[in-house]
Formats: sequence, structure tokens, C-alpha cells
Amino acid sequence: MADLRLIVGLGNPGREYASTRHNAGERWLRCFSDRFEIALGAESRFLGESGRAELFGQEVRVLFPTTFMNASGESIGATARFFKIAPSEILIVYDDVAFPVGVSKIRLGGGHNGHNGIKSAIGAFAGTSDFARLRIGVGHPGDPDRMTPYLTRARMSADDLDKERASAWLDDEVVEFALSGHWQKAMTRFHAPEEGQVDA
Repeated sequence: MADLRLIVGLGNPGREYASTRHNAGERWLRCFSDRFEIALGAESRFLGESGRAELFGQEVRVLFPTTFMNASGESIGATARFFKIAPSEILIVYDDVAFPVGVSKIRLGGGHNGHNGIKSAIGAFAGTSDFARLRIGVGHPGDPDRMTPYLTRARMSADDLDKERASAWLDDEVVEFALSGHWQKAMTRFHAPEEGQVDA
């Protein structure tokens, strides 16, 4: 895999969505940016909030698309084209109903599995889907008809938000491995049993 040059956190813009399940990716990105002191600023040409930093000797950009989830690819595509970033140099962080709260997994490539933000990202790259993903478990409502309000309107409890944050934490070694393109090493460490993770 190539070096990691762009990290994207998916979600919907606006304070009313901040603690909803669909904004797990945005929460993660803001936490990551705070941790490494990356300033996020509105960038109209990229249809989102973005920033850049040098971490462990590697330059990396971060992006929160403000297009609303279903059009995330417009922002990701605009950013990738401007900076000449290939899909394989991107990590997208997002909510995943396949896992319960407290479980997060890294995956390389794959389909969209019904996630409209990922579907939009794949569309932005003409069907190419070989970007890395950090899939943050948010649980499933049980009834598919309840999915939209479950993801976009119901607010998560403080306890669940703490579990989410802990499950998706990337320690410095995982971050360094990912930035230098050593994804297998990053996944092995992240999914290690002592980290409370299980491999996909």
C-alpha cells in the first residue's frame, strides 16, 4: 500500500448531528485533529473542513466533508484531484451498523455495504474502492425501517460515546504504520486481542 496522505471523517454537517451515530467519523476526525493539533478550517473549494500536518515525518491532510453524507464523494474527489491523491492513499473513517458499539475494525478496500457515504466516495473514483477504512461500530436498530432515524436523529449516550472513542483509538504506533503505508502491521496491532479488537 501507498503512504497515507488523506484521512476523511464522514458525517452530516450541523450541531444537531454531532452526537448521532452517523457522525462517528466526524467525531473521530475531530478527536484525531485535536490530539495532533491539526487546525481544521472551512475550504469552499473542497466542500468541507480541512487541515494538514506533518506526523512522524509524513505529511497528511484531514477532511470533513460538509456536503451531507450522501454526497461525501464530491468533497473527497475534489480534494484528491487537487492534491493528486490516489484512492490507495486515503483512509475513510465512518459508522458501521455491522458491529456493536465498542467494536471498530480497519479494512482495506471492499464494497459500500449500503453505506451511502462510502457509495458516494467509490463513485467519485469511478468505481475504485481500494482506499482504507476505519469502520466504527454503532450497532443496528433491529428493524431496517428504523435505520434512518436510528442513524441521523437519535443521540448516543455518554457511555456509548466513550465506548466508541475507546474502540476506534489508534495509538501512535498504528498511526505511524498507517502513514508509512504499512497497513498489515497497523491492522495487526490495532486488531490485537489485548486492544479489545478482533480482526475482520
